[in-house]
Amino acid sequence: VILKSGPHSVIFDNVSFKYEKEMVLKNINIDAKSGEILALVGMSGGGKTSLVNLIPRFYDVSDGSISIDGTDIRNCSISSLREQIAIVTQDPILFNDTIKNNIAYGNQTASIDEIEQAAKAAYAYNFIQSFPDKFDTTIGELGGRLSGGEKQRICIARALLKDAPILILDEATSSLDTESEMLVQKALENLMKGRTTFVIAHRLSTISYANRILVIVNGKIVEEGRHDELLQRQGEFYKLYQMQFANGKAEHTASSTTQ
Repeated sequence: VILKSGPHSVIFDNVSFKYEKEMVLKNINIDAKSGEILALVGMSGGGKTSLVNLIPRFYDVSDGSISIDGTDIRNCSISSLREQIAIVTQDPILFNDTIKNNIAYGNQTASIDEIEQAAKAAYAYNFIQSFPDKFDTTIGELGGRLSGGEKQRICIARALLKDAPILILDEATSSLDTESEMLVQKALENLMKGRTTFVIAHRLSTISYANRILVIVNGKIVEEGRHDELLQRQGEFYKLYQMQFANGKAEHTASSTTQ
């Protein structure tokens, strides 16, 4: 089956996933409606990345099924499936090539106008203009000539240009400083508009906009709801939030006393 382009719903129906002998995900049920933003949170090693890696079929489910608009993804051609998905990860994937070609990797037929529009929406245009060669600047091995925030915004521009209806953001801002994170967060907001989005987030403060937050513990969804609902419930999400808040405060006091 060739997946058609357009808004997509994604349904996990009782999905379990075994990595070698270890059960990583157990009985996952998710109904992500078209255009909905779902955030996945939980401690490291809980199965969040494994869960999103099943959508483009980097791995196949061990049990249950994942369907897009009612079609089991195992029945779709891999290329048409992956054309519908854009991924931005914690480690930007860049090539030793020009900025223009790195952005256009998402859509080889794009015009320079479209590439520039994508760069503007990704808050990358201004720093690109500051290079003598602008869009023809070669960025070096793995984008070595760019800062972390700049690399991320190039990857976001590429995803914008690809214009895929399903978006996976895996810890896309976790390795950035606060100033870069704010810019990247704005760029991501532009990217998420109208797309069915799965966000894995480490910093819980960055996902208050999600339509739903799924808390994953040891491969199971243990809680689901909006940010404020989950805080009121005082369950797993609340515990994670308190822990992070306490850590943030501790870091803050440590840094202010050392100055």
